[in-house]
Amino acid sequence: MNTEIINEKQDLTYLRWSHIRGSSGTAGNFLKSESTIHGRKIYYKLSNFDPSVGVIGHECVNELIVDRLLTILGIDHLHYELINADIEIEGKIYNTYLCASEDYKKRGEAKTALDDYCRINSLPNEMPYDFCIRKGWRKYIDRMIAVDYLILNRDRHGANIEVLRNPHARTVRLAPLFDHGLSLLCTCYTDEEAASFDITGDKRCQNYIGSSSCLGNLELIQDKNSVFDGSLTSDDKARIFEGLEDVLSPVFTNRIWEMICKRYEYYESL
Repeated sequence: MNTEIINEKQDLTYLRWSHIRGSSGTAGNFLKSESTIHGRKIYYKLSNFDPSVGVIGHECVNELIVDRLLTILGIDHLHYELINADIEIEGKIYNTYLCASEDYKKRGEAKTALDDYCRINSLPNEMPYDFCIRKGWRKYIDRMIAVDYLILNRDRHGANIEVLRNPHARTVRLAPLFDHGLSLLCTCYTDEEAASFDITGDKRCQNYIGSSSCLGNLELIQDKNSVFDGSLTSDDKARIFEGLEDVLSPVFTNRIWEMICKRYEYYESL
């Protein structure tokens, strides 16, 4: 795989955490941090943080699961590491798994949230999807829509799609797909909740492009056969969940896999 799991506990208490622009409309306190290691900028994310109980949920694990899924499907995306670490928040030490990723910007590039970029550059009354088509980003956006349906991504707001611009080279591109934590069984905290979750249901999601329905947004994709370069098979379960035996319970593992498969089968039927 292109990602790693570091199970040996790391000391990351030097990191300082803050809530960066993100999930309006989603519950929880999702903290982020960054550091520079050997000249590389590394970004860190926590799952849901509750000051009374610590870090809860599986958002960071979801990042790794979706990372591996997108590798299988042949879709350009940001890669994540899952790290067991001690961290410090407001003077208190917590042990948790967090995820880390490298900066995807190339030298000379600056990033802008897609909603801000559209607001400045779109035509009068032009919808975000149509704007992206006009910019030549149809395949990227169609892949994003299909992926968000597969994983039931609740949080594809306008800042979770980024435009990378290099004014000197006069290049504009979309960043690799990133930030998939609020997906899959992210609202489940117990095996009982996971077992009863409606894995094929259509939840209201915060989508900047299209509607609040990940299922309904599939109607925007004109050529559904050309979206994925790879295909999902039963053998991929072992690849996707490799090394997560001590992080996810068997109930969560099986339900997440069943969720991905059933939604993939439905998409293929279209």
